[in-house]
Amino acid sequence: MKVDFAPLNIPLRRRLQTVVTLQWVFSFLALAQCCLAAFILLALSDWWMLAVLYVGWLWLDGETPVSGGRRSQWVRSWSVWEYFRDYFPLRLVKTVDLDPKKNYIFGFHPHGVLVAGAFGNFCTEATGFSLLFPGLTSHLLMLPFWFKVPLFRDYIMCGGLVSSSKSSLSHLVSRPAGGNVAVIAVGGALEALDARPGALKLQVQNRKGFIKLALKHGAQLVPVFSFGENELFDQMENPSGSPLRKLQNRLQSIMGVAMPLFHARGVFQYSFGLMPYRKSIHTVVGKPISVVQTHSPSSEDIECLHKVYLQSLTELFELHKLNYGLDEHQHLTFI
Repeated sequence: MKVDFAPLNIPLRRRLQTVVTLQWVFSFLALAQCCLAAFILLALSDWWMLAVLYVGWLWLDGETPVSGGRRSQWVRSWSVWEYFRDYFPLRLVKTVDLDPKKNYIFGFHPHGVLVAGAFGNFCTEATGFSLLFPGLTSHLLMLPFWFKVPLFRDYIMCGGLVSSSKSSLSHLVSRPAGGNVAVIAVGGALEALDARPGALKLQVQNRKGFIKLALKHGAQLVPVFSFGENELFDQMENPSGSPLRKLQNRLQSIMGVAMPLFHARGVFQYSFGLMPYRKSIHTVVGKPISVVQTHSPSSEDIECLHKVYLQSLTELFELHKLNYGLDEHQHLTFI
């Protein structure tokens, strides 16, 4: 295979963009394992008392990931995130103003391989979330498992990541004063297995838990479509029914996390590696769907609102697709 090496005369700013994005990929793929290993080594060293004290801290702080987390505006505003934003580049697009006196559930689509758009837009201030939506506080929901990993949990909460458990979502969208935004990558791990350039399949037909909680707490639903999210990585062919897909589905059912075998470019060459392609991402936040609070929603209530949500998501996609590199013959498929 011919390797396409990067030229030597790349501007410093682009090199910094690559370095910052590399650390982001590392954070997703290996930081949790490194934090766990560091904690185990600490526990086995002469400094074991620090590990004991940290375990006590975990016990005292155990409910934080399900009660709004512990975000740090300082971490979210780090200048390094601007390099991450410009690597693709990444943009957040507002279509309407949102009332800061209400709570919202943003349904983020598609999941992609590493949800780059969701992280960059809602866990950092690089694309100006707080300026575009004044009075609103964004929280990205993540699998509860990751908040059990020592040290790693404290780092990810700084960006506004919280547990994706029902109690966590309920806590966010039941705030009496409003102002909370819970961002959910609706397709989840299963959708990540279909994330590849050109893919427009969304795992949403049977995802209704967030609909039920929106009704229960009267939170406004907002469809969000991230154009370019699936263009960042290639993935090994894994059609439904193939041995690889069966193995991936099995691992996902056991571990709760997806194992997409993805690849893209490297740091010093463009032919292979785990760095995402430099493809633009435009994350478009749609119009809110008014939701009337229903303390005990029926199956019919949930089905009705779910249909409205899918229609709103479709309209958002169709309205903006021509602006962001798609053609009129490309349409969403709900599975």
